[in-house]
Amino acid sequence: MPKVSRDTATQGGDYGPVVDHSEDLEPYTVDFLMFREDVDHTPLLRELPDGRCQCPHWGYVFKGEIVFRYDDHDEAYHAGEAFYAPPGHVPVHTEPGSEYLQFSPADDMRRTSAVVLNKFPPLCG
Repeated sequence: MPKVSRDTATQGGDYGPVVDHSEDLEPYTVDFLMFREDVDHTPLLRELPDGRCQCPHWGYVFKGEIVFRYDDHDEAYHAGEAFYAPPGHVPVHTEPGSEYLQFSPADDMRRTSAVVLNKFPPLCG
């Protein structure tokens, strides 16, 4: 059975405001994310349909707080909470120091990452 940890992940990188350690465990991508800064993804997602992330995510927040905006409300996820973010969300707040784990369909995640991560050239691999 495939497995991955933050230390064994071979994809992602240090993008300055965010550090992403990820691995594809088909058909899912596993991301270990740590935010150094509060990042509003609104401008990063403009090129996607409706300016929103079209990829669903299942996750768990280890530290801090993240806030996702939906059409009709904002939802805050805090340390110790598991979450599901359906397609059509926008991460609008990440408390500096926040760390979380997310699982996403790999094909959907690749399409989203191609748009978002090109805004953050890796500082190192």
